[in-house]
Amino acid sequence: MRLLTAGESHGPGLIALIDGVPANLVLAAADIDADLRRRQLGYGRGGRQRIERDAVRITGGVRQGRTTGAPIALWIDNRDAVNWERVMSAAPVTEPAEPVTRLRPGHADLAGALKFAHGDVRDVIERASARETAARVAGGAVAKALLRLVGMDVLSETRAIGPVQSAPSFDRVAIETSDVRCADPAVSALMIEQIAKAKAEGDTLGGIVALRVSGVIAGLGTFAEWDRRLDGRIAQALMSIQAAKGVQFGDAFAQARERGSVVHDPIVTRPDGAFARTQNRAGGIEGGITNGEDLLLEVAFKPISTLMRPLPSVDLRSGAPAPAHVERSDTCVIPAAGVVAEAMLAFVLADALCAKFGEDDAGDLVAAVERYRSRLRPIDRR
Repeated sequence: MRLLTAGESHGPGLIALIDGVPANLVLAAADIDADLRRRQLGYGRGGRQRIERDAVRITGGVRQGRTTGAPIALWIDNRDAVNWERVMSAAPVTEPAEPVTRLRPGHADLAGALKFAHGDVRDVIERASARETAARVAGGAVAKALLRLVGMDVLSETRAIGPVQSAPSFDRVAIETSDVRCADPAVSALMIEQIAKAKAEGDTLGGIVALRVSGVIAGLGTFAEWDRRLDGRIAQALMSIQAAKGVQFGDAFAQARERGSVVHDPIVTRPDGAFARTQNRAGGIEGGITNGEDLLLEVAFKPISTLMRPLPSVDLRSGAPAPAHVERSDTCVIPAAGVVAEAMLAFVLADALCAKFGEDDAGDLVAAVERYRSRLRPIDRR
């Protein structure tokens, strides 16, 4: 499976193109819209979320509620585009908008302008913007529909916002009813206080998102080549999310300070004969391959780069000192970042699932998984 996205933050809309999805997967726009809506929620989001009402239009690869095996094309309107027609016109205009030349520390502004020889940072801002993640979430929703066929479920929870931390419980109802997607009501209230304080001071906050995948099939990924190890592929996908700065599987950084006798997960067999572990500090992956335990990960996100009280910077064209550009933005995106992280994790897993069990037909894939699961027992018990 492959996912491509296109479109600018304030252009007409966003496109997600997904190739390699098996035929005969039941799929409706409502399945995708639910995750698009989750991405827009959360305390600390900016004014853009009051403008957009993200909904997908399926324009290819689905017929009468089922995928056809052809590439799936998804379109998401940018409702705010009507206010940016002159700025974002694809054709030349007689009176171009004033260029953006003041650089924001922490954003792609300077690096992108230097790389592509842009004299107007607007050309960087529009594509580097996290608005692009709406298309990723749409693609991830398709991947989740495929994973659900074989009993795999992807869920995120806010682990930390600024200095406030929680112990994730992955209680779906409690998470989705929290304004910060944290299952603990008392901790949620403290997180909201931190966000409100940062907003009042013209500042921003980062945090940590925890991810869990249950119902994982053992044997996804491989140790045979470095670029096909599943943990490496997952880390790359999660690190590609705007503002992501670190990924750990299980409690990797704590393990680095301990002995192997404490860290590694003892192997046992359950009464039904299946292999299991007495703990899961590996986070469900060993040797680049899923081992059948839940996948457990955490992703660290830095604070948003656009500050309402801008940092000192310089002008791109003159090099003269200038305060950083101020672009409409959020105070904290951690609740939304969890939904984006779910999408990227789901897409990598769905691709690994198809690589092992086939991508032609959803029914064939499910049947292959059932046959495979029946042999995941000690050899003399088969």
